Amino acid sequence: MAGDRIVVVGAGLAGVRTAEELRRGGYDGAVVLVGDEVHLPYDRPPLSKDVVRGERDDTTLKPQEFFDDQRIELRLGTGARSLDTASRTLTLDDGTELGYDELVVATGLRPRRIPGLPSLRGVHVLRSLEDSRALRAEIVSGSRALVVGAGFIGCEVAASLRARGVDVVLVEPQAAPLASVLGPDVGALVARLHTDEGVDVRSGVGLSELRGDDRVTTAVLGDGTEIDVDLVVLGIGSTPVTGWLDGSGVELDNGVVCDGVGRSSDPHVWAVGDVAAWQLPDGGRKRVEHWTNAGEQAAVLAKALLTGEAGAVGQVPYFWSDQYDIKIQGLGAVRGDDTVHIVRDDGRKFLAYYERDGRLVGVVGAGLPGQVMKTRAKIAAGTPIEELLAPA
Repeated sequence: MAGDRIVVVGAGLAGVRTAEELRRGGYDGAVVLVGDEVHLPYDRPPLSKDVVRGERDDTTLKPQEFFDDQRIELRLGTGARSLDTASRTLTLDDGTELGYDELVVATGLRPRRIPGLPSLRGVHVLRSLEDSRALRAEIVSGSRALVVGAGFIGCEVAASLRARGVDVVLVEPQAAPLASVLGPDVGALVARLHTDEGVDVRSGVGLSELRGDDRVTTAVLGDGTEIDVDLVVLGIGSTPVTGWLDGSGVELDNGVVCDGVGRSSDPHVWAVGDVAAWQLPDGGRKRVEHWTNAGEQAAVLAKALLTGEAGAVGQVPYFWSDQYDIKIQGLGAVRGDDTVHIVRDDGRKFLAYYERDGRLVGVVGAGLPGQVMKTRAKIAAGTPIEELLAPA
């Protein structure tokens, strides 16, 4: 069913897990893994934490021997340029053409930039290992950094910079850090965590302008405030890497549009991970930008591709973010507009229940792993929120 060659485009976690699952599922044909970076496939979550702090430099997912043993051909250092679905041909940036029987898109995300900003040294985004190393090389204790955007990446970078002795200003146009993801109430608790660590958190304001001759020296915020800076890190979100699919006929809508097992509008093109907008049981579609989701989707996709059987990703999504000595963990498909109940708050650690239509849909906790994880079954069951909030 799968043919003689499967090409996986994107050598991050989702791509590697897909190649693994294909072999685990008994596929014996050729597997080619294409990546635009020269490094062996590596893990990205540590980039904003361990790597920036200088505690770790190698986040390789698998050694070369693994790919050799599993007969997974690596085509690294060149990305995808275009796709011809009629002839089933992938063209790479170096001009190489690869035929395929089935193709899996796992190209992930690309950081957003702010239009109109000058190209100045000292301004960074964070996606690749090289990005993380470049930021790390410019960190000087006692210097001042502006982090723009208080999502997960921005918050993690701010924490890492503080650990290196940098004075940090963290700006976020929304009401609080992570407000769009976790809601303003939990966002305020995250803001408190950073404030307690010495970060200057400014919500409801964004970046308007950067100044400097060759290197950034001044940032102007949307309220007109001018800040002297040595570093600027932009963490304002990411967009799916799908430009190479333009004109291919593969349906795109904020990612690759897929059914519930990762199959795109073309029956021989699939997508997995951050770039993939999979169909949900309720008929909607969503991209899930969490580490655990990539592995779960890869297993479902590989099974469907090889056998035609439809599985399902984990019923209760899981995500985490390490900030300072606190691990923020979440279970469930939480939304920023859910009703939030703060059920524990000791000034640093906290636990919040997320309610929608009267039922528990998610839990987010900071520094309370046991209390978070034991709610998985209750979330899966859609437990009425009154049962959880009732006095013992």
